[in-house]
Amino acid sequence: MNNADSAKNTSPLDPVNKVIIEQLQHDGRLSYAAISKVVGLSEAAVRSRVQRLIDTGVMQIIAVTNPVEMGFARQAMVGIKVSGPPEPVADALESIDEVDYVVITAGSFDLLVEVVCESDAHLYSLISRQIRSIPGVVTTETFVYLELRKQTYSWGVK
Repeated sequence: MNNADSAKNTSPLDPVNKVIIEQLQHDGRLSYAAISKVVGLSEAAVRSRVQRLIDTGVMQIIAVTNPVEMGFARQAMVGIKVSGPPEPVADALESIDEVDYVVITAGSFDLLVEVVCESDAHLYSLISRQIRSIPGVVTTETFVYLELRKQTYSWGVK
């Protein structure tokens, strides 16, 4: 059995795959050749493992941008209280383009939603015309970002 074949027979989160993930969290542009030197597998085996991790939904490789530099001058977190189950409201929120993060929570809000907008007027319209009009939304509270101090995706693996 060659290395590419052995990748097909491994758990998505075996120790080698965890090292691959950590390497890509540190630098998502790292070449398969560079990763292969770290994990001791061939480039082909690393490529196969990375593709399997992507195909199984364990990870994704994307470009993380600065919203301000992309023309989105206003970011905010919106706390939402709902009546009834939160899942239908979360489903509706997922379909809104400006929404980039939706979580069902425990605590004073049922949902937390991060939004990116072009301006305060855009944020106002999004909240008042789209979010508050979703059936089940009872109240919203908006937390406007004044300065983003830290955002990381390199928390490692266990």
